[in-house]
Amino acid sequence: MVSEIASSLRLVAYERVSTIRQGRSGLGLEAQRRAIEDFAFAREAEVIDRFTEVESGSRTDRPELRRALDLARLTGATLVIAKLDRLSRNAAFLLTLRDSGVRFLAVDMPEANDLTVGIMALVAQQEREAISKRTREALAAAKARGVKLGNPNGAAALRRAGKGGAALRSTVSANADDFARGLAPIIAAIQSDGHTTLRAIASELNRRGILTRQGGTWHVSNVRNLTKRLDDHQS
Repeated sequence: MVSEIASSLRLVAYERVSTIRQGRSGLGLEAQRRAIEDFAFAREAEVIDRFTEVESGSRTDRPELRRALDLARLTGATLVIAKLDRLSRNAAFLLTLRDSGVRFLAVDMPEANDLTVGIMALVAQQEREAISKRTREALAAAKARGVKLGNPNGAAALRRAGKGGAALRSTVSANADDFARGLAPIIAAIQSDGHTTLRAIASELNRRGILTRQGGTWHVSNVRNLTKRLDDHQS
């Protein structure tokens, strides 16, 4: 990779959003695209193609990134991304970028090089392992206290048994309470790391691979319900 920028610079743009929902809505893409276009205009460069990755927090492969790198390698173009710091905790991305042999530019960190990316990858891997350890410890502590994480099939079981509506609501509520209490230390750890908004908490839960009580992904709405349930029990 080289730091010199040729006057006839050709660019392959790579953009990334972390959820399918964001990919469909364009959330986050517009800002990345604008940054790359402004950079290209300022450098009188040509964007020859653009690749957009939509990925979950647990996904390790990057098919669009590999396509972008292949094109850059074949054409001698430079891979450009809007924000390297936004991806600085993504070890898979950083290692793929470092080992590609393709020239790259980050609009927010134009001085980045192989050494920078290599160090970021090591830090990202260490942080991911630390997060995984804290999550396991928090769940183990909750289990040791006798907290059950809830039964997502409890409502269905009651329906099959022909139980009344009051019993159903009571059981579902109790399951939700148990699940919320089990997640309380994880939510506290996420907030202490600086992720305080509902959207940030949802993103971090998804990044850590923690599923909702129904086995799905986290959004603002279900994080709001979870935190409200926790606040109600603390009051």
